[in-house]
Amino acid sequence: MTDFEVRVARADEHDVASAVFGEAMMFDATPSELGRQLFEPERALMATDDGQVIGTTRALTRDLSVPGGVVDAAHVTGVGVRATYRRRGVMSALIGRQLREVPEAIAVLWASEPAIYGRFGYGAAAWGTNYEIDLRRVGPTNDRIRPGALGVLTVDEALKELPTVLRRAQEQRPGVSGRSELRWQGHLEDKPDDRNGRTARQILVHRDEAGTITGYALWRGKMNWVPTGPANEVLVEELVAPDPTAYRVLWQHLLTMDLSAKLGYGYAAVDEPLQQLVSTPTALERRVGESLWVRVTDVPRALQQRQYAVPVDVVLDVTDDLIEANTGRFRLTADGSSVTCARTDDPADLSLPIGTLGATYLGGRPLTEFAPTGRVTEHTPGTLTRTTAAFTWPIAPVSLEIF
Repeated sequence: MTDFEVRVARADEHDVASAVFGEAMMFDATPSELGRQLFEPERALMATDDGQVIGTTRALTRDLSVPGGVVDAAHVTGVGVRATYRRRGVMSALIGRQLREVPEAIAVLWASEPAIYGRFGYGAAAWGTNYEIDLRRVGPTNDRIRPGALGVLTVDEALKELPTVLRRAQEQRPGVSGRSELRWQGHLEDKPDDRNGRTARQILVHRDEAGTITGYALWRGKMNWVPTGPANEVLVEELVAPDPTAYRVLWQHLLTMDLSAKLGYGYAAVDEPLQQLVSTPTALERRVGESLWVRVTDVPRALQQRQYAVPVDVVLDVTDDLIEANTGRFRLTADGSSVTCARTDDPADLSLPIGTLGATYLGGRPLTEFAPTGRVTEHTPGTLTRTTAAFTWPIAPVSLEIF
């Protein structure tokens, strides 16, 4: 086995980190000046062999909505190992050190290979829905809507107006990542080479009667012509509308685009209200898959940072093969906004591995789901049902972007 070193990245290593990640994912990395500005070298790890960078991982400084609040969360990305160094423990060394050192109580990521991250204590905590919609069949409902006004924004206007809307969405639904001003710039960057034959991005907004922006949609079009006539495609990249009227008006507009036959949207929640806005739900083809994975890095702090749907008093016996401080028994007591969690010597009510705790952390998966496979064990009768009710949240988590 080849010896290698894991160290913190230097400020000038953004491009090499991007190149290693691109090689691992089989795409040509094209570093940009904005990407270099967003690079946090103190939060990036490099594996090197004789001076050559052979692997990398990064943690982004961002926040995330959780049940009842918004907390700091290490957004893990850029995990890659050169193909000639596979199966030598490089990724294990990188991820293990990263998880032991991040200051946040939770880490989150999108998994390119889900089988990998379960080994490191991550759990799939949010499910995303990908819609392929037949616009010729969908038939918007005839509900009368107080419309407000639709309009479009320039990028400069959007940078000022949209962060407030996203923050409101974070206050309503778990799993939504916040964006700094610089990250918003990156999110709205629209290079012609990145459009894949589609139009420039459109920034559509809804304003209420007072002129306040209450929702927005980022979308593109693509011209298509078939023997029977126009069959254009609409791609919705992001739709954020915490206000119900804005949600309905934006979707009504997008579902009735002239000359269009198909609409795609890849970041919907599993409880997305969209299907209620059409008269032919079968025109909404849905594919559900894992999106956001959560890794609890500090059990008591993580459990104290979220709220619970009903009061709970439970002793959890947690096992964590990677972070020793997470292994042991913890008493969680929650009643309304009052939440405490501390190590205890009291007998356990439930036993579970750290990955199960991560999978249920955002409230989208019930603890009872994991009992039949032994990933939760009940020691005190009735505790599993009561704790499941407390951890489950009435609004499903969703992640709006791959980071």
